[in-house]
Amino acid sequence: MLKFGTTILALASIGLGAAVAQTTPTPPTSKPSSVATSTTPAPAMAPVAGANSFTEGQARKRLEDQGYTNVTGLKKDDQSIWRGTATKGGASMAVALDYQGNVVGK
Repeated sequence: MLKFGTTILALASIGLGAAVAQTTPTPPTSKPSSVATSTTPAPAMAPVAGANSFTEGQARKRLEDQGYTNVTGLKKDDQSIWRGTATKGGASMAVALDYQGNVVGK
């Protein structure tokens, strides 16, 4: 019986050692350069046409999170880009939001 218990203990130690030796890959700390964030501008090719799953409310919030106010007239165009008008820095301008979340104001 002692031999059986020793064998179990040895096998458990091997399994524990294998589990401890495994490493977890660290996730990337930066976002792809094709997507704008609050601290990076939209890529030069934005807005990008594509299947947009943002609702009107989500599109409005995304624009407001980027500092736009008085967001009006939001409509999804034939390329699935949300377009409307908004104010930023005291200037009224056309705004767009693509399926990647890129916000463009002109």
